[in-house]
Amino acid sequence: MITDEVKLDKYSVGVGDRFAHQAKAQLQACVLAGRAGVDVIPVWNKSNREHNIIGSEPAETRAAVDAAVKVLGWKKPHFCDADHINLTTVERFLAPCDFFTIDVADAIGQSATKSSIDAFVKQRAGLECKLQLEGVDEAFEITPELLRGTAAKFLFAVQEAGKVYRRIESAKGRGRFIAEVSMDETDAAQTPAELLIILAAIADEGIPVQTIAPKFTGRFNKGVDYVGNVEQFRREITLDVAAIAWAVKNFGLPENLKLSVHSGSDKFSIYAAIHEATKRQGVHLKTAGTTWLEEIIGLAEAGGDGLALAKEIYAEAYAHREELCGPYATVIDIDPGKLPDPAAVARWTSEQYTSALRHDPRSKKYNSSFRQLLHVGFKIAAKMGRRYLELLEVNEAVIAKNVTENLFDRHIAPVFLGKKTR
Repeated sequence: MITDEVKLDKYSVGVGDRFAHQAKAQLQACVLAGRAGVDVIPVWNKSNREHNIIGSEPAETRAAVDAAVKVLGWKKPHFCDADHINLTTVERFLAPCDFFTIDVADAIGQSATKSSIDAFVKQRAGLECKLQLEGVDEAFEITPELLRGTAAKFLFAVQEAGKVYRRIESAKGRGRFIAEVSMDETDAAQTPAELLIILAAIADEGIPVQTIAPKFTGRFNKGVDYVGNVEQFRREITLDVAAIAWAVKNFGLPENLKLSVHSGSDKFSIYAAIHEATKRQGVHLKTAGTTWLEEIIGLAEAGGDGLALAKEIYAEAYAHREELCGPYATVIDIDPGKLPDPAAVARWTSEQYTSALRHDPRSKKYNSSFRQLLHVGFKIAAKMGRRYLELLEVNEAVIAKNVTENLFDRHIAPVFLGKKTR
C-alpha cells in the first residue's frame, strides 16, 4: 500500500491570490463552509509563471497564508501549492510549499523506451478485460492495443512525474506533502479507460498521488462558464470517479485519491454535475484569477481613486491585449467586437463597471469578453507596484466582502454543499 502521512481531506478548494492580499477573505469563505456543515480545506495555489509576472516569491504566499490562519484562528489543515511545477521550476517552491501540482502535460506524447513500455504492458496485462465499474451502468473494455497505445502516449509523462516527485521527497521527506499529477493542459481529453491505465503507471512509479487532474472535453476558459455539452461532462466525471475508486482498490494508491478540476473558477453550469459525482470520494476544485477580478470589482465599487484605477487597468489591458492574451490563447475566447472602447469605459459609473465585470450570467450587463481580458490583465496591476497595493489596503473592507462572497456563494456552496449559484 502506497501511503502518505499528510492527507488531504475529502473536500478542498484551490484559491489563487495574485498579490497576496486576500488570504484572510478567502479563508473566511472556508469558515462559512464549516458553519454550513462541510469542511472545505483551503489550498493557496500560485504558479511559477505568476510569480515571475508579479515579481513575487512563494515564501510571500506562505507568509500571507500563515498570517490569515493566525488572525482567524483556523485550526484545520491548509496548504500552499507549487502550482504546475516541473523539474526546472520546483526548487524555489521546496521550502515554503507542502502541496505540489506536478505538471507533465508537455511530456504527453513523448514515447518512453520500448523496454519500459514492454515491461509495463507485461506487468499490467491483467487490465486487458471488460470492466464494469461500481456505481455506473456503463462498462468499457481495455484491449491489448489500448493498453499499449496508452502506455506509448503517457508512460514517459508519468516517469517525468516520478522524477519530480522524488526530488520533492528528497527535500521534504516522504509523507510530508501532498502530491498531485496534472495532465489537463493538453490537447485531448483522457478517456476513463486511459485514466485507469495512467493511474496504474503512477502506482508503478511509486507516486502516492492524492489528487489527479485529467483533461475533460469542453472549454475551461479562464474566469467564465464552461463551454461544452454538460451531459457529456457529467458522464465523463462520473466514469472518472468510478475509475479512481477502482484504481485505489486494485493499485494500492492512497484511499483519499480524488479528482482535481483545474480552471474550475466560475464553471457554474457543471457544478451540479461535479457535486453529484464526487459526493462519495470528494473533489479538489482549483480556482485562480477569480480573486484578482474581485479585487478590481471591489476597487470599482469603492469609487473615487479605486474606480479610476480600475478604468486605467482596463485601458492598458485593451491597448496591450495581444501581448496579454497570447500566453492564454487556448483558455480564453474574447470577441474583440464586444470589448468596450476605453474612452466609453472612462465615463462609466461604478455600477456600470462592476455589472460588466461581475460574473452574473443572468445580467444583460455582464460582458464575458471584458471579464476575460481583465482576467489576463493582472500584469498591468503588477507593473503599478505599490500604487495598486496601497489601494487594495485602503479599500480592504469592500474588496474582502466581494472576495468572500464570490468564493463561498458562487463556488463553495454549489460544488460542496449542492446549492444553486447565487
